[in-house]
Amino acid sequence: MSIFEAIMLICFGAAWPLSIYKSYTSRDNSGKSISFLYIILIGYIAGIIHKLFYNYDLVIYLYILNFLMVVTDIMLYYRNKGLSRI
Repeated sequence: MSIFEAIMLICFGAAWPLSIYKSYTSRDNSGKSISFLYIILIGYIAGIIHKLFYNYDLVIYLYILNFLMVVTDIMLYYRNKGLSRI
């Protein structure tokens, strides 16, 4: 297990709860880029696949946690987009 990979994922992951909270409470997508969210999601998917096939270790759980937080933010993006139409 690479401690540096774990630190990177922890640092990246620390930002997602704040982003999710802002998306949920503001009900607004200003400042959000759905393209950016999907690019990040693809990166986490690639990390998970790499861990599954080439270097399985406990860091995979950080990738999965971050993946789930990005999916949550994407779902809130579409919810907020629907709310802005009303």
